[in-house]
Amino acid sequence: MEKKHYNIPVFISHFGCPNACVFCNQKKINGRETDVTLEDLRKIIEEYLEILPENSYKEVAFFGGTFTGISMEKQKEYLEGVKEYLDKGLVQGIRLSTRPDYISEEVMEQLKKYNVTTIELGVQSFDEEVLKKSARYYPVETVYKACEMIKSYGIDLGIQLMPGLPGSTFETDMESARKTVEIGPQNARVYPTLIIKDTEMERMYYRGEYDVFSLEEAIKRCRKICSLLEINGINIIRVGLQPSDDLRNGGVAVEGAFHPAFRELVDGEIYFDFLKKIKDQDGMLNVKANEKNISKIVGIKKKNSKRLGKFQLDIDSSLDTSEIVVNEKKYSRKDILKEELSGCR
Repeated sequence: MEKKHYNIPVFISHFGCPNACVFCNQKKINGRETDVTLEDLRKIIEEYLEILPENSYKEVAFFGGTFTGISMEKQKEYLEGVKEYLDKGLVQGIRLSTRPDYISEEVMEQLKKYNVTTIELGVQSFDEEVLKKSARYYPVETVYKACEMIKSYGIDLGIQLMPGLPGSTFETDMESARKTVEIGPQNARVYPTLIIKDTEMERMYYRGEYDVFSLEEAIKRCRKICSLLEINGINIIRVGLQPSDDLRNGGVAVEGAFHPAFRELVDGEIYFDFLKKIKDQDGMLNVKANEKNISKIVGIKKKNSKRLGKFQLDIDSSLDTSEIVVNEKKYSRKDILKEELSGCR
């Protein structure tokens, strides 16, 4: 049986980052490169080790900034800090996030030396015009080279996408998903764009230079993007930002496609359209599913049940979570995703 995976998240700001992406609100503090000391790092790891199951796969995950953009010496200090836990078998890997244009042979040599297991690239978009309008420009060729280099070192690759950036359209975001599939990363994250407080994007929004990426439009794009990634065997780690207290209470997100259960909304719409087509065709709807799939079928706050009208729904524990029976015919999750993508070029 495969061990359950846990991240031990360490959020490191990169105060020295020379970039100013319109969606980023990382503060710049003169004289400080990052905001996490070695003592902080050890404390975070120790706290998580106390509560995480011993017999599990644990990765120390450096998030929040451009890890490989900080100095090689500081990177080494953090990696050395984790090494003692790796050597004792208390953690099994290191995960980090960075930009495609901050990957080099020198960086990779050091990361490989310290047994980094996963690198997530904040690609955001494969459209160069979208990247320019987001003040995050790098040639798309840079993304391909970085991905190829990471793979050549035997390190798992993750790609992060941000639908809804300035200048993006349904077509550009879908093309980014297609190019992600061509690269073939082990995993992906899909973060619909939010307008975060104290960012250039917030100022663009108030100046009328950026239209808010609505929840409805985000669901429309993400259901296709996620279906395409999943059907091609890419593990989708997260869809939508983590529902932190700040986001819930409106302290950070000014406007945009935030919902604490965004992924469930996306799945709910996929299942609704699939079931509605069958009901319209057969004139009836009898559904059997594993208990874990019921929420996808009925939708959040029973939205799908209300829209579908009267239908029969039974729990069948003999069915796998990747299966559903509709009007006595069995469908796989792949069948549902194929139907979702029908009509997409």
